[in-house]
Amino acid sequence: MIPVIIKFIICTVVIFYCGKRVAKYGDAIAEKTGLSGLWIGVILVSIATSLPEVFTGVGSTIFVDAPNLSVGNLFGANTYNLVNIAILDLLNKGGPLLSAVSAGQLLTAALSLVPLAIAMLGIFFNSRLPEVSLMNVSLYSILILVSYVICTRIIFKFEKKKQMLKALEKEEQAVFKYNDISLKTASIRYCAAAAAIAAAGIWLAYIGDDLSKILGLGQNFVGSLFLGFATTLPEVTVSIAALRLGAKELAVANMLGSNLFNITIVFINDILYRKAPIFSILEHQHIFTAFMVILMTLVVISGLILKPKRKTVFGLSAYAIILIAIFLIGAYANFAMGR
Repeated sequence: MIPVIIKFIICTVVIFYCGKRVAKYGDAIAEKTGLSGLWIGVILVSIATSLPEVFTGVGSTIFVDAPNLSVGNLFGANTYNLVNIAILDLLNKGGPLLSAVSAGQLLTAALSLVPLAIAMLGIFFNSRLPEVSLMNVSLYSILILVSYVICTRIIFKFEKKKQMLKALEKEEQAVFKYNDISLKTASIRYCAAAAAIAAAGIWLAYIGDDLSKILGLGQNFVGSLFLGFATTLPEVTVSIAALRLGAKELAVANMLGSNLFNITIVFINDILYRKAPIFSILEHQHIFTAFMVILMTLVVISGLILKPKRKTVFGLSAYAIILIAIFLIGAYANFAMGR
């Protein structure tokens, strides 16, 4: 048991350190190539910080033969990203965090539920309806990919002339300054950090499988709680750094953008898992974790709409307290179901 925990800690440290470097040099590449604004906050940073989820999925599906571990990680990572908004709220000086960001974040939050809803329906109906697949890839996985492309396009077009894009561009000018780093240097360092995350992510899949066997818990629970925590460390560290620099829009956009991208990784896993369409073997317990993500996202949406003026005596906004409560209740329920 102890050796496995030590391996988990080492793997977590690698992901934490290299995840920050991937985000940093990804930003530098974007700056050098002229990309900006919303593509930085919602697309590029969120994808860069989601690399641990991608490679843990690769390890789970190809090497460990445990797709449930990977999908549990993805759904669990989304719950961590949302509870991290509560952490950011606590760290935010002054009033509630969501009251200080543009209403344009609503669109990303709402659209992040579309791929998740497709995944939920796929898990629920695949055992009840005839399976439909293309070259051993589930129809639901294909729909998830299509929905992600459509959602990101909608976000970009809608926000192109809106407040959120202007705010992100302003923050980018203040946060992303890499005059001392060339495009070549940024690219090399990005690839090196990404390679380290790839190795750590694959190793994490083995560790997660060992934890599942040693603790006698389901792969979906281990994936959502333990692996979800490890793979979301880059998101929270990047968002905290952005918050400290005053880039509140970017801090929140990174979390919501990661949630939109994470579910798309199911499509990647489905391509890699050649034994069967991935939805045909996913356990129904994932639906509960996905439901927790939906509840937490609705709480964030409520905070963005209502924009509370002050925090509670605990230093947290009311929505932040609710996010933490849902997360803890969901984690306990997942544990109870996975025993």
